[in-house]
Amino acid sequence: MADWVTGKVVKVEFWTDALFSLTVHAPVHPFTAGQFAKLGLEIDGERVQRAYSYVNAPGSPDLEFYLVTVPEGKLSPRLAALQPDDEVLIVSEAAGFFVLEEVPDCDTLWMLATGTAIGPYLSILQEGKDLDRFNNLVLVHAVRYAADLSYLPLMLELQKRYEGKLRIQTVVSRETVPGSLTGRVPALIENGALEAAVGLPMNSDTSHVMLCGNPQMVRDTQQLLKETRQMAKHLRRRPGHITAEHYW
Repeated sequence: MADWVTGKVVKVEFWTDALFSLTVHAPVHPFTAGQFAKLGLEIDGERVQRAYSYVNAPGSPDLEFYLVTVPEGKLSPRLAALQPDDEVLIVSEAAGFFVLEEVPDCDTLWMLATGTAIGPYLSILQEGKDLDRFNNLVLVHAVRYAADLSYLPLMLELQKRYEGKLRIQTVVSRETVPGSLTGRVPALIENGALEAAVGLPMNSDTSHVMLCGNPQMVRDTQQLLKETRQMAKHLRRRPGHITAEHYW
């Protein structure tokens, strides 16, 4: 059984009509960057819960989550309506294996995200632990519109902090934005545009690819890398080149 604790809302920050960040203080157990927790509310006599990745680095008292409001959803509209000092339930023990200790050494670590799935990477990069074994880090955030790049200022701060080791590339699918690639991630890998923009190859000799986000993007990208780059899913018993997590 999950061990639920009560958290207190510190801040709710709206980025767009649908995207917001929720900051909570709660007595949770230590977690590993890249893991997720479950948030819940008692609604009409039942506990409604969903999994959300930590955006903050482990050790920060501000537990931060990046959410999208699903208009017909049971939970997200109510989380969006919370105010500072309101209470929210949170599972004290984080879960998930989308963490660096599951990623093998390589020259270039590609971190690809769509939408709110940028969260785990921000947690990993803000902590900065266990990244010395990679020569290059690439963070790709793919969204529909430029307004959805909520954490771009933080991403650019991190880019400065890593002094040339971290390369940032944004992708916008539904409008043309200076500095961003236009289209879907699999297509930009297939036609070489992503590698050209970043200036690094994505292949089985040099790279490991982390995929987090829209299930269709994750499936399509995995299939493409398998077919065209001879890259395989990474398993403990059979090391490979791709680590993936779906965001529903």
